[in-house]
Amino acid sequence: SENRTGCVLSSSSEFPEGFFTPQERKDGGIVIYFLIILYMFLAVSIVCDDYFLPSLEIISECLGLSQDVAGATFMAAGSSAPELVTAFLGVFVTKGDIGVSTILGSAIYNLLGISAACGLFSSVVSRLSCWPLFRDCLAYTVSAAAVLTMISDNRIYWYESASLLLIYGCYILVLCFDIKINQYLMKKFSPCCTCFTKAMEENAEQQPLVGWREEGGPLIRQQSRTDSGIFQDDLDYSQLSSSLHGLDEISEDHPSVFTMPEADMKRILWVLSLPIITLLYLTTPDCRKQFWRNWFMVTFLISAAWISAITYVLVWMVTIAGETLGIPESVMGLTLLAAGTSVPDTVASVLVARKGNGDMAMSNIVGSNVFDMLCLGIPWFIRTAFINTSGPIEVNSSGLTYTAISLICSVIFIFLAVHLNGWKIDKKFGTISLVLYLIFTVLSILYELGIIGNNPTRVCGN
Repeated sequence: SENRTGCVLSSSSEFPEGFFTPQERKDGGIVIYFLIILYMFLAVSIVCDDYFLPSLEIISECLGLSQDVAGATFMAAGSSAPELVTAFLGVFVTKGDIGVSTILGSAIYNLLGISAACGLFSSVVSRLSCWPLFRDCLAYTVSAAAVLTMISDNRIYWYESASLLLIYGCYILVLCFDIKINQYLMKKFSPCCTCFTKAMEENAEQQPLVGWREEGGPLIRQQSRTDSGIFQDDLDYSQLSSSLHGLDEISEDHPSVFTMPEADMKRILWVLSLPIITLLYLTTPDCRKQFWRNWFMVTFLISAAWISAITYVLVWMVTIAGETLGIPESVMGLTLLAAGTSVPDTVASVLVARKGNGDMAMSNIVGSNVFDMLCLGIPWFIRTAFINTSGPIEVNSSGLTYTAISLICSVIFIFLAVHLNGWKIDKKFGTISLVLYLIFTVLSILYELGIIGNNPTRVCGN
């Protein structure tokens, strides 16, 4: 009988050819690829620490955003810029399913893998609030269910992609009235959340976002959950203005990025990273400096663009290295590529978690997944509504059932893990998340390899 089993293109087909032949890579050229991968990790951390997160700090202060709202909006959008670029490439350039597979395939890593990194690499125990995590998990579940429903028939129509944009718009509307909704729910339905909020308020002097001011210098007062929000009462404007006044007191003598560190190990890393430091210095305004402080939105946009470019090179190198080592395509997509596309989210979340801002870290983790769903909706809507109005977009939805179950279970498990751990991020939480991530990854690999389940998808040419 005729073989009707479909196939998908390999990941390497979505990227340019490497600068070594397959035989040269096997003869030792792959070492160069691994060195580039490590250098890209270093570059992402520099962009996030020196430009992206400082600009996010000022944006949050100017708009009066609480930590979790800032993490779910601007931080999620900036660190998810690579996924947005990937989705546009998949819809308009390669005409493949790279956008769907990248975003849905890395969802479990975003939830469990980054949560594990925040817990294991943070020496500070961060307390979490009930409402932000519930809000973001609910939004992600709804948006994921909408995407999975849309691609179930392998076709995307304009009204379906428009509904994705509508869902994200409703999510932003909820964030606008986040404080009022939070207070109402605490009073009416969830007494336990009051306890968590009190615990947060007891820590009145929260640490700054990334600690990018000088030691001993003036610190910007961080707003608590009760005095932040986009729409504030009249009494809150004095508090907001006092926070903005703190911005004016930022020292103009912030250490230059070309200042050599004291520690020997940091000096070695500084010398190695000098090319990327120089490139970023010449192209991105440093809003930590008093002279560039009002350019914070430019800093945010340029740093997000740099994050996208660096991540593209990183995923390109990882893809070629994986093929050279003979790692199966499906396994690589669930492990190396999932982690590679989520490097900005990982770095940004770990940095803020190490400063004790647990709500911002978790809102970025879940909020970036919600934004990823929007990343699919924007190019789909543009193409179906304005460019190719004659018919829907064709997508490949093989493995949809397993993907749906995995996404829903990962959201439930991360919420239960936080609850059972006493609503805090620590080493125990990181270990639980790591174990859950390994279990999901192993099951996913077994499914993709056809050992369990019935997955007919194969790589074309194999």
